[in-house]
Amino acid sequence: MGARNLTLTTEFILVGLSSDRNTQILLFLIILLMYIFILVGNLGVIVLIQLDSRLHTPMYLFLSHLSGVEISFVTTNVPQMLTHLLIGRAELSLIHCAIQMYMSLSLGSVEAFLLAVMAYDRYLAICRPLVYATAMGKRRQVQLASACWLAGFIIAAICVGITFQHSFCDPCCVNHFVCEIPAVLKLACDDTRVTESVIVMFAAVVILGPFSAIFTSYGLILCSVLKLRSATGLRKVFSTCGSHLLAVVMFYGTITLNYIIPHSWRSADNDKQIAMFYLVVTPLLNPLIYTLRNKDVHEAMAKVLRRQGL
Repeated sequence: MGARNLTLTTEFILVGLSSDRNTQILLFLIILLMYIFILVGNLGVIVLIQLDSRLHTPMYLFLSHLSGVEISFVTTNVPQMLTHLLIGRAELSLIHCAIQMYMSLSLGSVEAFLLAVMAYDRYLAICRPLVYATAMGKRRQVQLASACWLAGFIIAAICVGITFQHSFCDPCCVNHFVCEIPAVLKLACDDTRVTESVIVMFAAVVILGPFSAIFTSYGLILCSVLKLRSATGLRKVFSTCGSHLLAVVMFYGTITLNYIIPHSWRSADNDKQIAMFYLVVTPLLNPLIYTLRNKDVHEAMAKVLRRQGL
């Protein structure tokens, strides 16, 4: 600490994805296109579900919530990334950094819980069809969706609150393209070991809890279909659940690397590359993964297009 300037900072400087100007412009164009596709894809899912009454089921209700979370999640982070890449520099006040961190963390937590609820919904629909209508009534749907949102925002408030109880000293260059807890905590002037332990504990609740619930649900679904000895049913389960599990592994796996597994064995550039997956790539793929091979969505889309004379 003797070699460090102990003047408390009031702003953070984000290092960003690259310092090379040509690379910044190229990344700006790529990420802008991805952002547009994310907005169009997820908005399309929400509109389609609202327009077609056949999609007013629990599965699609949770999918519309997921699409809304994805839109909010990327809008919290991507516009600031694009601005940084365009002008070549990003300076955020302490308050701005805390708000971005809170919104990103809360929405990411909501997504984690929603994915678990969606897996539970599929388990009930396939393994417990006789009680599905009762177990997933309107009231239960609202309760589960509300619990996801409430838990996500409460956990984020605690994590961000204990992060910004620390003092940060100049110069405060965050080696990242967004304000994330692991990168910001590295710049604290005081001891952060207790805070880091609490963050890992909450990360385990948000990541490992839903992840375990998802794999348990899909495991029970697979066992149920195997007992029926139906080749068609087995093929359908592998087709649907396989793509869902791919999205789950990509989302939870990359977040686990940045929030639970120690960073000592990898560089800050690796952390930024990993973050790109759950901040941009997963929101881009989710609309495709959950709708591409879905017959109900195809029929609803065809119906809407026919209405428009297409």
